[in-house]
Amino acid sequence: ERKYIIRKPDYEDLRASDKFTESEILQIYLESKLGETRRVRARTKNGVTTYTETRKIRIDKISATEIEREIEKTEFDALSTLVRAGSKPIKKTRYTFVFDGQLFEIDVYPEWSHTAIMETELESRESVVKMPEFLHIIREVTGIKEYSNSAMANRFPEEEY
Repeated sequence: ERKYIIRKPDYEDLRASDKFTESEILQIYLESKLGETRRVRARTKNGVTTYTETRKIRIDKISATEIEREIEKTEFDALSTLVRAGSKPIKKTRYTFVFDGQLFEIDVYPEWSHTAIMETELESRESVVKMPEFLHIIREVTGIKEYSNSAMANRFPEEEY
């Protein structure tokens, strides 16, 4: 997984991309064991909301093991009460698309006016990221903890230009 801060792209460029999707996401970070991050997520796409619980165990700055399961709304509501101390829910709009066979996810947060975070998952550490021409990369933030959603739930970083 590689992560970048980018300028917000033109919505029409995104819509014209291969396999474009748009969804609204609410994620809440929960109390968890040392070395593990646990969250619940409500994701609404095309008017349908799905709920998941995810446990993420970090291997290193680039890799993590994720265990994800779909849950019912009642379980989402119950787990949401176990919010991690000092944490706030993260709200974002996620745009996904495929470019040159590679899946990209762009998260747009209401806290930022001009920038967004883009991630792409790679087959291996040696894989080269092929960027679409319409994206403007500000900088790579792979492995920088303050740009993980878990850290952003506690303290949202200042917007970069």
